[in-house]
Amino acid sequence: MRVTAKVDYAVRAVTVLAAAALDGRGPVKGDQIAAQQDIPLKYLENILSDLRQAGIVRSQRGADGGYWLERSPAELHVGEVIRAAEGPVATVRGNRAEDLDYPPGASSVQELWVAVRSSLRTVLDEVSFEQLVAGRLPDHVRALAAEPGAWEPR
Repeated sequence: MRVTAKVDYAVRAVTVLAAAALDGRGPVKGDQIAAQQDIPLKYLENILSDLRQAGIVRSQRGADGGYWLERSPAELHVGEVIRAAEGPVATVRGNRAEDLDYPPGASSVQELWVAVRSSLRTVLDEVSFEQLVAGRLPDHVRALAAEPGAWEPR
Protein backbone atom coordinates (compact mmCIF):
# COMPACT_ATOMS: atom_id res chain seq x y z
CA MET A 1 0.00 0.00 0.00
CA ARG A 2 1.24 3.42 -0.87
CA VAL A 3 0.13 6.13 1.59
CA THR A 4 -0.39 9.27 -0.46
CA ALA A 5 -0.20 12.80 0.91
CA LYS A 6 -3.96 12.99 0.53
CA VAL A 7 -4.49 9.93 2.74
CA ASP A 8 -1.96 11.12 5.32
CA TYR A 9 -3.56 14.57 5.46
CA ALA A 10 -7.07 13.10 5.67
CA VAL A 11 -6.15 10.83 8.60
CA ARG A 12 -4.37 13.69 10.38
CA ALA A 13 -7.31 16.07 9.85
CA VAL A 14 -9.81 13.54 11.16
CA THR A 15 -7.52 12.90 14.14
CA VAL A 16 -7.74 16.62 14.99
CA LEU A 17 -11.54 16.50 14.69
CA ALA A 18 -11.67 13.35 16.80
CA ALA A 19 -9.59 14.98 19.54
CA ALA A 20 -11.94 17.97 19.52
CA ALA A 21 -14.96 15.68 19.78
CA LEU A 22 -13.44 13.68 22.63
CA ASP A 23 -12.60 16.91 24.48
CA GLY A 24 -16.16 18.17 24.04
CA ARG A 25 -15.09 21.10 21.89
CA GLY A 26 -17.23 22.44 19.09
CA PRO A 27 -16.37 22.78 15.44
CA VAL A 28 -12.79 23.21 14.28
CA LYS A 29 -12.00 25.72 11.56
CA GLY A 30 -10.23 24.45 8.47
CA ASP A 31 -7.46 27.01 8.84
CA GLN A 32 -6.82 25.78 12.40
CA ILE A 33 -6.44 22.20 11.18
CA ALA A 34 -4.21 23.33 8.32
CA ALA A 35 -1.95 25.35 10.61
CA GLN A 36 -1.75 22.70 13.32
CA GLN A 37 -0.95 19.88 10.90
CA ASP A 38 1.05 21.91 8.34
CA ILE A 39 -1.34 21.05 5.51
CA PRO A 40 -1.93 23.47 2.61
CA LEU A 41 -5.35 24.99 3.29
CA LYS A 42 -6.75 24.66 -0.24
CA TYR A 43 -5.71 21.00 -0.38
CA LEU A 44 -7.23 20.40 3.06
CA GLU A 45 -10.51 22.01 1.99
CA ASN A 46 -10.72 19.60 -0.96
CA ILE A 47 -10.04 16.65 1.35
CA LEU A 48 -12.64 17.82 3.86
CA SER A 49 -15.12 18.17 1.01
CA ASP A 50 -14.49 14.52 0.04
CA LEU A 51 -14.92 13.49 3.68
CA ARG A 52 -18.15 15.49 3.91
CA GLN A 53 -19.53 13.81 0.79
CA ALA A 54 -18.66 10.43 2.31
CA GLY A 55 -20.60 11.28 5.48
CA ILE A 56 -17.53 11.36 7.71
CA VAL A 57 -17.52 15.06 8.55
CA ARG A 58 -20.08 17.81 8.51
CA SER A 59 -19.49 21.50 8.15
CA GLN A 60 -21.11 24.82 8.85
CA ARG A 61 -20.17 28.20 7.48
CA GLY A 62 -19.93 31.35 9.50
CA ALA A 63 -18.32 32.69 12.64
CA ASP A 64 -19.47 29.71 14.71
CA GLY A 65 -18.84 27.26 11.90
CA GLY A 66 -16.17 24.75 11.11
CA TYR A 67 -15.93 20.97 10.85
CA TRP A 68 -17.20 18.17 13.11
CA LEU A 69 -17.24 14.41 12.85
CA GLU A 70 -20.57 12.91 11.83
CA ARG A 71 -20.07 10.00 14.24
CA SER A 72 -18.28 9.33 17.46
CA PRO A 73 -14.51 8.79 17.16
CA ALA A 74 -15.06 5.32 18.66
CA GLU A 75 -17.28 4.39 15.69
CA LEU A 76 -15.05 5.81 12.95
CA HIS A 77 -12.16 3.70 11.66
CA VAL A 78 -9.05 4.67 9.74
CA GLY A 79 -9.97 2.47 6.77
CA GLU A 80 -13.17 4.44 6.21
CA VAL A 81 -11.26 7.71 5.95
CA ILE A 82 -8.73 6.19 3.55
CA ARG A 83 -11.51 4.88 1.30
CA ALA A 84 -13.26 8.27 1.35
CA ALA A 85 -10.05 10.06 0.40
CA GLU A 86 -8.56 7.64 -2.16
CA GLY A 87 -10.86 4.69 -2.77
CA PRO A 88 -10.15 1.02 -1.99
CA VAL A 89 -7.17 0.33 0.26
CA ALA A 90 -5.59 -2.18 -2.10
CA THR A 91 -6.05 -2.47 -5.83
CA VAL A 92 -4.02 -4.11 -8.56
CA ARG A 93 -3.53 -1.87 -11.59
CA GLY A 94 -6.64 0.03 -10.46
CA ASN A 95 -8.81 -3.10 -10.21
CA ARG A 96 -10.13 -5.04 -7.25
CA ALA A 97 -8.20 -8.28 -6.81
CA GLU A 98 -11.31 -10.44 -7.04
CA ASP A 99 -12.13 -8.94 -10.46
CA LEU A 100 -8.83 -9.95 -12.05
CA ASP A 101 -8.53 -12.87 -14.41
CA TYR A 102 -5.12 -14.53 -14.25
CA PRO A 103 -3.97 -17.16 -16.73
CA PRO A 104 -3.19 -20.71 -15.60
CA GLY A 105 -0.04 -20.88 -13.54
CA ALA A 106 -0.57 -17.45 -12.00
CA SER A 107 -3.86 -17.92 -10.16
CA SER A 108 -2.10 -17.94 -6.80
CA VAL A 109 -1.01 -14.35 -7.50
CA GLN A 110 -4.65 -13.29 -7.27
CA GLU A 111 -4.98 -15.07 -3.94
CA LEU A 112 -1.82 -13.26 -2.76
CA TRP A 113 -3.34 -9.84 -3.58
CA VAL A 114 -6.56 -10.75 -1.75
CA ALA A 115 -4.49 -11.76 1.29
CA VAL A 116 -2.57 -8.47 1.16
CA ARG A 117 -5.85 -6.55 1.15
CA SER A 118 -7.16 -8.64 4.03
CA SER A 119 -3.99 -7.96 6.00
CA LEU A 120 -4.37 -4.21 5.51
CA ARG A 121 -7.98 -4.42 6.65
CA THR A 122 -6.97 -6.14 9.91
CA VAL A 123 -5.18 -2.95 10.83
CA LEU A 124 -7.03 -0.12 9.09
CA ASP A 125 -10.57 -1.30 9.77
CA GLU A 126 -9.90 -2.14 13.40
CA VAL A 127 -8.23 1.07 14.57
CA SER A 128 -10.75 3.70 15.60
CA PHE A 129 -9.98 7.39 15.82
CA GLU A 130 -10.69 7.25 19.53
CA GLN A 131 -7.88 4.70 19.88
CA LEU A 132 -5.61 6.75 17.63
CA VAL A 133 -6.14 9.97 19.60
CA ALA A 134 -5.68 8.18 22.93
CA GLY A 135 -2.55 6.39 21.72
CA ARG A 136 -4.15 3.03 22.57
CA LEU A 137 -3.74 1.02 19.40
CA PRO A 138 -5.09 -2.55 19.53
CA ASP A 139 -2.60 -5.11 20.83
CA HIS A 140 -2.27 -6.87 17.47
CA VAL A 141 -1.42 -3.56 15.78
CA ARG A 142 1.18 -2.69 18.41
CA ALA A 143 2.63 -6.19 18.01
CA LEU A 144 3.01 -5.64 14.26
CA ALA A 145 4.80 -2.34 14.85
CA ALA A 146 7.07 -4.02 17.40
CA GLU A 147 8.16 -6.88 15.14
CA PRO A 148 11.89 -7.03 14.41
CA GLY A 149 12.58 -5.04 11.30
CA ALA A 150 9.20 -3.27 11.28
CA TRP A 151 10.83 0.16 11.49
CA GLU A 152 13.55 -0.62 8.94
CA PRO A 153 13.03 0.89 5.50
CA ARG A 154 12.89 -1.66 2.70
